[in-house]
Amino acid sequence: MVAPTHLKSFQALVHASQLGSLKKAADALSITPAAVGQRVKALETYLGVELLLRGRSGLQPSPALAAALPRLVAAFSNLEAAAEILDLHRGQEIHIAAASDVMEFWLKPRLSQFRQEYPGVSFCINGEGDAPLRVGQVDCELRFGSQHPQFDTLFPDYVVPVSSPANQQRIARQPRRTRLEGFPLLHLDFYRNDQNVPDWPTWIRRQRLRRTAPERGIRFQRVTDAVDAVLADAGLTLGGMALLSGLVEQKKIGLPFGIASGVWTHHVYQVRFRPDSLQRPPVRQFRRWLIERGAETRQQLIQLVKK
Repeated sequence: MVAPTHLKSFQALVHASQLGSLKKAADALSITPAAVGQRVKALETYLGVELLLRGRSGLQPSPALAAALPRLVAAFSNLEAAAEILDLHRGQEIHIAAASDVMEFWLKPRLSQFRQEYPGVSFCINGEGDAPLRVGQVDCELRFGSQHPQFDTLFPDYVVPVSSPANQQRIARQPRRTRLEGFPLLHLDFYRNDQNVPDWPTWIRRQRLRRTAPERGIRFQRVTDAVDAVLADAGLTLGGMALLSGLVEQKKIGLPFGIASGVWTHHVYQVRFRPDSLQRPPVRQFRRWLIERGAETRQQLIQLVKK
């Protein structure tokens, strides 16, 4: 039997002897304790010697194993070092899992700035990008939701009615109290679970407007789809300026009731990084850069609301 055939068995043996139990070795290797025992047993059968002894403090190396154990530990350390050398490009890859709307409207337009500051870093976002997909290798998660202690808070959102410029002009010509009559209302579920963000009936009531059947209308799960409908003059929706302010600046969408008619969200955009990923310099740089961009967005929203 050639040595490479026994690599997994040697690996199980080293973990079991160092950790003192089959269960701890199994947890470290993500296999079952029975599998660890089978691998060790296969080695003992092949070599014809006992390798592990059970003592009061758990499993201990036998005299036969004790003599070889330092070399085994050094061998696996060298294997890990060789693997890192062969996969150095992985250090320049950043894998991101992000809500598609956050990626499309906020992250993607800003990534070119990061690439200019840190050339050579490649990204895989939601399985796509210039870095290959590596299953289970997500370095950071970007989401919108209630504040969580394990996440870095980036910024809240400010939700306000938005429409196409053409519909904004039409609405302005109507009597204020009934301005929404005849205009389709598009319901966006992106903010549905946020306790601060009203639905259309609640917003209309707070603004002291009148609108027949404000609960009716097409529902959208994604901001992207709702915005596409707004751009096509299909109606109005309640959208967040953290994502849509760029379209407002480009005059592609309008604010028919003004910025003061909006509300701050209770939920926030936030990001979480895997602790082991933060050991890589490009990931640390990206985290710092992302938090800085989040602070910029927060300040921009504050200035927008003050106008």
